[in-house]
Amino acid sequence: MSEQQKMENVPQHLAVILDGNGRWAKAKGLPRNAGHVEGAKVVEDMCEIVWNKGIRYFTVYAFSTENWNRPEEEVSALMGLLRNYLKTAEKRAMKNNMRIRVIGDRTRLASDLQSAIEHLESVTDANTGLHFQIAINYGGRDEIVRACNRILQESAADLKNGAGEIPPVTEQRLSDALDTAHLPDPDLLIRTCGEQRISNFLLWQLAYTELYFCDKPWPDFDERELDLALEAYGRRERRFGGLKS
Repeated sequence: MSEQQKMENVPQHLAVILDGNGRWAKAKGLPRNAGHVEGAKVVEDMCEIVWNKGIRYFTVYAFSTENWNRPEEEVSALMGLLRNYLKTAEKRAMKNNMRIRVIGDRTRLASDLQSAIEHLESVTDANTGLHFQIAINYGGRDEIVRACNRILQESAADLKNGAGEIPPVTEQRLSDALDTAHLPDPDLLIRTCGEQRISNFLLWQLAYTELYFCDKPWPDFDERELDLALEAYGRRERRFGGLKS
């Protein structure tokens, strides 16, 4: 296979559901938070690995709208991990020319986290390397509801300003109101630790995404496991509802 063919078989946008941190820790007799710490390290390593593979967009599901239902101690530890990441991410992102964005409803996050996120997004906005998205307090249904409300607010403002007719809601208009308006849809979704569901992640965007399920818990996910997923992806023919060529 030529280098050009290899590049054509690499997904432009990879999304990952980071599953199994707690189970990994339990299997080793460690507290659940130890699994989250190790999982965070793997995310940092994987940013460099996926970029070297030719992947240009990398989105990870870090904390869902449902994760608030976990024990308070675990939620607090996860927020602490996020704080630590935001403190160190700028230096790493600027060194690697990486653009970082957070998707999800950040209004429920503590004010210092919101400020740190806004700062990180601002200083990395012009970077042209890997586009790295972290889904925090994210839910696919919640995102669609928030997008619809944005459209309603825009329409109300247009009416107030004298618009004679409100344009209909189209797929493009809804896509433009989502948290991921600046992104291509994922080509490949990986979920680790043997679960085979998408768990309210990127419901609109995954319409034609290839799905790959890996038995390894996220802290054990490495370049070899990524290569297996990319090989499986490369063997698939994506038709987007059309006929086989």
